[in-house]
Amino acid sequence: MLSVEDALVRVTADLEPTAQETVSLENGYGRVLAEDVAAHVTQPPFDASAMDGYAVRAADVADVPCTLTIVGEAAAGHPWEGSIGAGEAVRIFTGGAVPEVADAIVIQEDTVRDGARVTIKERAERGTFIRPRGFDFSEGDVLLRAGRRLNARDLTLAAAMNVIGFSVRRRPVVAMLATGDELVVPGDDLKPGQIVSSIPYGLAELIRTAGGEAIRLGIARDTEASLAEHIAKARDADILVTIGGASVGEHDLVQSALTAAGMSLDFWRIAMRPGKPLMFGQMGAQRVLGVPGNPVSALVCSRIFLVPMIERLLGLNQTASATRTATLAGALERNGPRQHYMRATFETGADGETRVAPVRSQDSSLMAPLSQADCLIVRPPDAPAAQDGETIEILPLDF
Repeated sequence: MLSVEDALVRVTADLEPTAQETVSLENGYGRVLAEDVAAHVTQPPFDASAMDGYAVRAADVADVPCTLTIVGEAAAGHPWEGSIGAGEAVRIFTGGAVPEVADAIVIQEDTVRDGARVTIKERAERGTFIRPRGFDFSEGDVLLRAGRRLNARDLTLAAAMNVIGFSVRRRPVVAMLATGDELVVPGDDLKPGQIVSSIPYGLAELIRTAGGEAIRLGIARDTEASLAEHIAKARDADILVTIGGASVGEHDLVQSALTAAGMSLDFWRIAMRPGKPLMFGQMGAQRVLGVPGNPVSALVCSRIFLVPMIERLLGLNQTASATRTATLAGALERNGPRQHYMRATFETGADGETRVAPVRSQDSSLMAPLSQADCLIVRPPDAPAAQDGETIEILPLDF
């Protein structure tokens, strides 16, 4: 069987980023930049006061206490147009433009005002409480790079840069096809031998979280005609994900139906659990990923393989597929020959340290533990037993 590492290389090989499209600032969240974004303005566009107080010349307040004459007022959006002379001050508020010649702000707590005069009790060095023009960034500065997924902080920055739109990667289209005579949609009455088709609902959100566009093709029945009809509906998708029926039993017709539709099969078994019967192939430019019909196996396989495929199509510089380390709570037995992805939760110990504990049962038929899990513990093939407090690898569950 193919290793997980080799399978991951194959499913992501030669995937080129999708075409560019333009979206507005309001619709930029979660999109991946196709081009660098430069500031259209300088921020702040003028020397601005960081505090409420008085704009002064530092030389005039070198010896305190001293008394200055108030010659004007500068509020945010209402600059004072004059120039401060010797022995003068301008009342200023946070965000107000610092008048010409003024080079320091004395905060109001360090002053006593009496009509048009203000007594300065504490000295202020040059530049005190002044945010100079361009303190944050200057016009033309490239602050958001191609390959970045835009978050709420990025959109705030872009708005401050006076950017109103972005060139982004088109969302990869992922078509999902559930297969099996036993499946019914949620809400239907179950007849003997039937089960609810649950995978497409979670899988759709995993796809959207990764940055793709999910399309449900419905349920194909276990006939060549039904499978061919549904597979044809996915012709314009970047990726077709089939759910179930990828093995080689008498009733598992998906692989043969895809081959008849033009798929070139790459592999259909990998050394992992859950998820051994994973299929991958290509139909022209379209990638085909066949995940098991077991919901836990399907979602785990999709997290490990489908998410990196979507990320590659988006041209992301950093991906979510990398593991990180954590401290194990409890003990683990020696692993077998297949890479094991164990559902686990974060726990906080008496010492305040966060540790990772595997859920009670790792049976791949149990969906409730997957819902409760925070991450997957990654156990390499033939890994030795692990003890409480050891460092282990985990893959976060972020869908």
